[in-house]
Amino acid sequence: MAMTTDEDGARLPVDRSADPNQGHLLPIDELAPETDPDRRLLVFQPAAPRAIEWTAERLITGGVVAFPTDTVYAVAASLAHPTALRRIFALKGRPADRPLPVLLASPAALDRVALALDPRVTALLARYWPGPLTAVVPARAGMPPEVLGPDGTVGARVPNHPLALELLERAGGAVAATSANRTGDPPARAGHEVAETLGDALDVLLDGGLTPGGVPSTVASFQGDDLQVLREGAIPHEHLAAAWREILAADET
Repeated sequence: MAMTTDEDGARLPVDRSADPNQGHLLPIDELAPETDPDRRLLVFQPAAPRAIEWTAERLITGGVVAFPTDTVYAVAASLAHPTALRRIFALKGRPADRPLPVLLASPAALDRVALALDPRVTALLARYWPGPLTAVVPARAGMPPEVLGPDGTVGARVPNHPLALELLERAGGAVAATSANRTGDPPARAGHEVAETLGDALDVLLDGGLTPGGVPSTVASFQGDDLQVLREGAIPHEHLAAAWREILAADET
């Protein structure tokens, strides 16, 4: 990890949030923190100096971190680090055929992971992003296999949580992320739950307290005029379907 020194002589990770060439989507040397016997979970409070910068730096350099979103806590890794992505599958016990979703810092960041969308889909996302809607959309070339569905799609959403959005922006705008729990267990809503269940399998926990939602996002895909809800979540199926019908009707006028 690149380091710098502050006015007190403390060694700190370099803040590359303003660097236009952060390298978060470039093939760079893999770190192997899971083989380091001295690795321990670092727990940061968001109010602590440089806590978000530290967490973002760990993501950029190949770590696995956890942080709160508007729904539940997420465990995340950089799209540029296959080893880190595979660590998420291992620590969760997640089946290899269940690709990881992607969290975005803003709707504009969708272009980094997906192809151009049907304008009607874009209109629907504008109603619900930031928010608890994961859209399964065609992936752009070069996305890692750990986030790709068998049909070449990727699930993406913009969380409605200021801490998550700032972290995602500093980490490059798009990271692979899923709920911070063992597969099959209830999703974690508090930092201490993440620490108890995943513990030293993580590198950094950004403990932002209790998440406001507690219900995972709704997952939806689109095929022409058809909207399919793949997972019922925080947005009820009927609400999403009604919004989609409104958009289709407006498009016909």
